Amino acid sequence: MTIYNDLLNHKKVIDQTHLKDLFENDPQRFNKFHAEFQDMLLDYSKNKITDETFSLLLKLTDEACLKEAISDMFEGKRINTTENRPVLHIALRNRSNTPIYVDGKDVMPEINKVLDQMHAFSDKVRSGKWKGATGKEIKDIVNIGIGGSDLGPKMALEALGFYTTSKLNFHFVSNVDGTDITQTLNKCDPETTLFIVSSKTFTTQETMTNAQTAKDWLSVHLGEKATKNHFVAVSTNTKAVKAFGIDTKNMFVFWDFVGGRYSLWSAIGLSLMIGIGYDGFIELLEGAHEMDMHFKETSFDKNLPVILALMGIWNTTYLGAESYAVLPYDQYLDKLPLYLQQLDMESNGKSVKKNGKPVDYSTGPILFGTAGTNGQHSFYQLIHQGTHMVPADFIAPIYSLNETGLHHDILLANVIAQSEALMKGKTAEELKAEGVDEELIPFKTFTGNRPSNTLLFEKMTPKALGRLIALYEHKVFVQGVIWQVNSFDQFGVELGKQLAKAVLPELLNKKQKLKHDSSTNALIEKIRNLRN
Repeated sequence: MTIYNDLLNHKKVIDQTHLKDLFENDPQRFNKFHAEFQDMLLDYSKNKITDETFSLLLKLTDEACLKEAISDMFEGKRINTTENRPVLHIALRNRSNTPIYVDGKDVMPEINKVLDQMHAFSDKVRSGKWKGATGKEIKDIVNIGIGGSDLGPKMALEALGFYTTSKLNFHFVSNVDGTDITQTLNKCDPETTLFIVSSKTFTTQETMTNAQTAKDWLSVHLGEKATKNHFVAVSTNTKAVKAFGIDTKNMFVFWDFVGGRYSLWSAIGLSLMIGIGYDGFIELLEGAHEMDMHFKETSFDKNLPVILALMGIWNTTYLGAESYAVLPYDQYLDKLPLYLQQLDMESNGKSVKKNGKPVDYSTGPILFGTAGTNGQHSFYQLIHQGTHMVPADFIAPIYSLNETGLHHDILLANVIAQSEALMKGKTAEELKAEGVDEELIPFKTFTGNRPSNTLLFEKMTPKALGRLIALYEHKVFVQGVIWQVNSFDQFGVELGKQLAKAVLPELLNKKQKLKHDSSTNALIEKIRNLRN
């Protein structure tokens, strides 16, 4: 990787440069380092880059054959090499309906068929035509899933809360901790509750344990035959769905070319479609499709996902950032950082290249965040004055959907000021000029020189959310290509789950001999002794 070494050498020059000086020396800096698409504006000028940095980073895309990788994804090639699968979440929102082939078969007719099935079902629930076993309309929707089957629709329903029907209440159960399902069922009436069980295999332990508890609860009140009126499934396992007692006419399929963390656009989004309606869901897909086309067709120097990815690579692999904050200044987007944690960290939290060899550079960073301005009174202290450099993405709509006095103006003032403060900092000389006590100056000094991106868009709509999520999906993809890792498998989640299956019978049977290490054995013994 010759460009990799060139960037390492270039880093030595950048290390001697302060962001504030870069702005003072170049009045055109913002004009050079921002990009726009539709109503989105990405300001990446507050990163520690120069013209040379950006040029070198763009050369990384050539060296990694990014253009070819993008084409391979859109053409349905099996780019998930370890699982020998295509990666086609882009097909789920392909509103142009251009044929996309997998092994010579166009996948679009089947995708459209499921979308039509979702449309018909969601309309029935929203209109009250779908009735429970006692003839009453549905009032509560409980989505039972985990990972992408939970985080996606839950985040999107909150993000689009302004557009969600007030006739229905939505609940999400994911944790196998019995408290999660118990607290949810306590809020529901069995006669008016509909459960959506989302599991591709219909064998996921956490999901099926919660689903069985919900079924038992329903059966106690209405009898087991009521299952067909109160349960639907999002799955590919017809046999298991039928055995559970769900009418397979009410099973919504999705495909192995859709990873869990990319499945919001599929039938996994059924609860979302019920919430915002078919037209709102289509708008979401349209927004994502617009970003897909921008990503596929726009030159890399003006391509929002590519630019965002390159800034992340520069900060992580070259400047040594180990974490990364996503800071949406919109209460509707409060769960976006949680959603992006899975998208980013499950995709690129890898230490082995596609060729099976270890990486010798930093890949996916630790992602965290929360809605502003709450974070300002929480972890921003570390971002501003801590020993770790934490790059940040500030995200904000220009217009609020709930204009109330000066609230949104104050919010926008804060998001702009925070990025400026991280860039500029405050020197000891400035503090002296302000008359700050000499002893306090070290504590009130801000080094600045801390990178951030700012992403502005007009207002939160289904289309805007679609663009935003697709932007980050493609950003993660680009980083995986350049880091040479497979962004679409997640073997790291499996080992602990496999070991748990061995530990469970040992917890239940006090006589079973333990053969683990001393720590694991002691923990099991402690729990067995107390629970028995």
